[in-house]
Amino acid sequence: MPPTDDPSRRDSDFVTTFEPADERPSTAVVTAVAVFRDVPPIELSPLYDAVDPDALDAVVEHAQRVDEGGTHRVWFTYEGAEVGVRSDGEIRVRDTT
Repeated sequence: MPPTDDPSRRDSDFVTTFEPADERPSTAVVTAVAVFRDVPPIELSPLYDAVDPDALDAVVEHAQRVDEGGTHRVWFTYEGAEVGVRSDGEIRVRDTT
């Protein structure tokens, strides 16, 4: 992952949100990457090729249950993009090229 202080990378980030209480993070990630890539979600490779969807959902759910005033983030690569999922419902997508 590039340093977070690289302003040229931050300008190309795609940021969206989801409601963790109402939507599975794994589903929100697929939707976000589809929007970022401008393709229907069905055209993307299965998320489980990049990350275990159930584990992703469980990590975000657990982080919300034990929230002690902090926000947790999970990063992984999917469809040629770096994807960051925060426990507060933010998804950040960056092109890796």
